[in-house]
Amino acid sequence: MERLGEKYQSVEGFGWAARDSSGHLSPFVFSRRETGEEEVRVKVLYCGVCHSDLHCLKNEWHSSIYPLVPGHEIVGEVSEIGRKVSKFNIGDKIGVGCIVDSCRTCESCREDQENYCTKAVATYNGVHYDGTVNYGGYSDHIVVDERYAVKIPHTLPLASAAPLLCAGISMYSPMKYFGLAGPGKHIGIVGLGGLGHIGVRFAKAFGSKVTVVSSTAGKSKDALENFGADGFLVSTDEDQMQAAMGTMDGIIDTVSVSHSILPLVGLLKPNGKLILLGATDKPFDLHAFSLILGRKSIAGSAIGGIKETQEMINFAAEHGIKAEIETISMEYVNTAMDRLAKGDVRYRFVIDIANTLPATRP
Repeated sequence: MERLGEKYQSVEGFGWAARDSSGHLSPFVFSRRETGEEEVRVKVLYCGVCHSDLHCLKNEWHSSIYPLVPGHEIVGEVSEIGRKVSKFNIGDKIGVGCIVDSCRTCESCREDQENYCTKAVATYNGVHYDGTVNYGGYSDHIVVDERYAVKIPHTLPLASAAPLLCAGISMYSPMKYFGLAGPGKHIGIVGLGGLGHIGVRFAKAFGSKVTVVSSTAGKSKDALENFGADGFLVSTDEDQMQAAMGTMDGIIDTVSVSHSILPLVGLLKPNGKLILLGATDKPFDLHAFSLILGRKSIAGSAIGGIKETQEMINFAAEHGIKAEIETISMEYVNTAMDRLAKGDVRYRFVIDIANTLPATRP
């Protein structure tokens, strides 16, 4: 299949889109390309609602392309395959995450880190190599090159598996890359939301000690009893934070609203690492000596490559790891976005696309 400059015939698609930065979603008919030789067509069954969807709907990152159909936590069933496809068969349950293509030739792609390819193509709000705008999983079907989809093991509940394709890999990848996964390691997870709660479950499955750090004291019961964390710190309690100084090998910070990271650096042991996942709207204020006097480091991480995403999904299936979700209808999505903006979700919304989208068609 030609990837550059080829014009595809189209197939009608249906989903919900925002037309402007109000972010309001409503029914939308559009065109998808026909299935290419190395592509699969996926009937979308479920799609998770990521906080990134809200940012993009509102154009908070100043890069939104309207009409915008969000959704990059997609679980579906293969309904059609191209003649050169070898990875999947019709009827397979598969997942599509945050990217649907990349250059395939750069160093990142060669090292199975397509997520860091500078020419990676986003699942939605991105431009495909043929020049068409991509529409995401708040829709009836999606077409994707087989290289950029993963198999969903039959032991994973499909709806609960959807958030793993973004939130799950976002937590799994830095734990593995930065050496925080395994017995003898003490991980701090900042924020017990859509990412944080999955992170606790992964860390415990790796055998690590886990302490949740949150500004919301009321989340301690969930952290300790429901998700299995070993400890809980209220970030606004200076006595608790002081008592935990220098105890953690690494911290994964999932919080996307502006906050001080200096107290978090203080929780690290010498040689400790603070990994940032949340995209805050303001720069951090940090004193160099807080890092120098302990050889501490700060890094970032963004999702993971396709090979690692499959590894993560398989690990989740083996250890019974899934997201805590609230399943919603397509018609409820605008209310869900309002609730998400207020932090009123426990812990991830997932849209039942297959059972509720068709009824919304005009």
